[in-house]
Amino acid sequence: MYILGINAAFHDTAAALVKDGKIIAAAEEERFTHIKHGKRPLPFSTWELPFHAIDYCLKTAGITLKDVDRIAYSFDPEGVNEASVYEDASYDDADTLVETSTYKDWDTVFLNYIRKAPEQLRDGYPHHLQKRFSDVDDIAEKWVYVNHHIAHAASAFFPSPFTNAAVLTLDGRGEKATTGYFMGDNNTLTSIATVDMPHSLGMLYEKITTYLGFLHSSDEYKVMALASYGKPLYLEDFRSVIHVGDDGQYTIDEFDPAEWWGPGRKKDDVFGPLHFDIAHSLQKALEETVLKLVNWLYGQTQAENLCMAGGVALNCVMNAVIRDQGPFKNVWIQPAAGDAGTALGAAQWIDVQVNATDSTNKYTAEMEHVYWGPEYTDEEIEQFMIWAKTPYKRLNNVAKQTAEILAQNKVVAWYQGRMEFGPRSLGSRSILASPIHPEMQARLNDIKDREDFRPVAPVVLEEDAADWFEDAKVSPFMLFVYPVKQEKADRIPAVTHTDGTARVQTINRNQHPAYYDLIKEFKQITNVPVLVNTSFNTRGEPIVCSPRDAIECFWTSPFDALIINSFILEK
Repeated sequence: MYILGINAAFHDTAAALVKDGKIIAAAEEERFTHIKHGKRPLPFSTWELPFHAIDYCLKTAGITLKDVDRIAYSFDPEGVNEASVYEDASYDDADTLVETSTYKDWDTVFLNYIRKAPEQLRDGYPHHLQKRFSDVDDIAEKWVYVNHHIAHAASAFFPSPFTNAAVLTLDGRGEKATTGYFMGDNNTLTSIATVDMPHSLGMLYEKITTYLGFLHSSDEYKVMALASYGKPLYLEDFRSVIHVGDDGQYTIDEFDPAEWWGPGRKKDDVFGPLHFDIAHSLQKALEETVLKLVNWLYGQTQAENLCMAGGVALNCVMNAVIRDQGPFKNVWIQPAAGDAGTALGAAQWIDVQVNATDSTNKYTAEMEHVYWGPEYTDEEIEQFMIWAKTPYKRLNNVAKQTAEILAQNKVVAWYQGRMEFGPRSLGSRSILASPIHPEMQARLNDIKDREDFRPVAPVVLEEDAADWFEDAKVSPFMLFVYPVKQEKADRIPAVTHTDGTARVQTINRNQHPAYYDLIKEFKQITNVPVLVNTSFNTRGEPIVCSPRDAIECFWTSPFDALIINSFILEK
């Protein structure tokens, strides 16, 4: 049975296809349209379905929309108050076209777009994708709406390595909920409690993201990076408005940051100590609040394992606090934890409901990697390069020859295999460099036109991780930070952040052979089993997807080489 999952209600529009408990394909719409996050999370953009991502999923399975048995959409409009969805939302001026008091006018548009989504899928596809979408009349009969936080929770528990786990979901908002507590046991997922709007840790973080001059629902990870440069001077301000009860509930009082700290930073303003300290205080407030929620959930479940999803679960510094200071023995976070992952969660939720008949054995397969996106053969890539009149060479030993280039302190764009699902480049669409020279971090930020304070992350051979990072465990999705060992810090200064930590990805050969072999070869040359790994894109652009994307990005950016499958392009 093929089940198609769709996320489109807010942002990070995406599609996923599962069959009989296994993931077939999953991808974000942005990869195909070059519009970061697919679209902005606005009530009048909800009609924009991820047609290109759906087309990719169907193509991977060799089917058309006719062959799909169920279509799961990760937002349920049933019972949602027409005036509740955007009434309490906070948006900056660039995203607000009406006064807050008239959000209810947009509410009808938002919810009606969701209710009409089956008809939009049937009739609204782009003409060039007609092959896999046309002649389908029974979409409404296949269509199922799935609660947004249930979709988040399903995406966290069902593909996890656990048969029994507590589940915590944290995001901006769903239909009403902003936080969800669940218990997963084999093929069941039971809701324990929710925290509802207007109280949202995700929207609090968004609010300060806007105040600090960034784009909300997009740049929260920049605030997390900024936080390491500050001090908790304003932590009491945040504590004064965040109130956590002893029942898993919390409230957040309304406040105006400008009344506390003066006018907000504009996009191109210089960063100063005030901004660093606000970001640091916000991060600390988030960490201590979520730690209280995690402790409450443990008290309710007494589970050894915790699974997490929702956009807030992409905060790898917070995740490390939960790992190190929380009560759970093991913590697993779904790598596409943001709204894109609800496409997968909605599909898996329906798959389990319909097909998991044995309650004693977990039905869904474990997600051991993220490589569920498009891939291209050598033949396809070479044909494109010939057509585009692009000079290239074929490599005899991709791993060895690339490692030699990296050991010369050159920057390599790396394009191999199926693309990653989720916001992190994890070795299929990556920019790679040596971590040995401290100037590499600044050089990469310049190449990618990123802010100077942004760190770059390491990938390390799984078997060597504990020798280079304190208490490092298997971490294939780059969702936790670890302290760099003091005796190793001067050997990998490019990936050592100002606070002495690094956002680590571990890799073993089963997950991505080409990537693993490259790092192994680099270790042979340098005695360092670590590379810098950052996403293969430039500022404001999504991660590259197609060979055309990769080659265009390469020729318009100051990389030294592009390794694309078996080929090399050099400048």
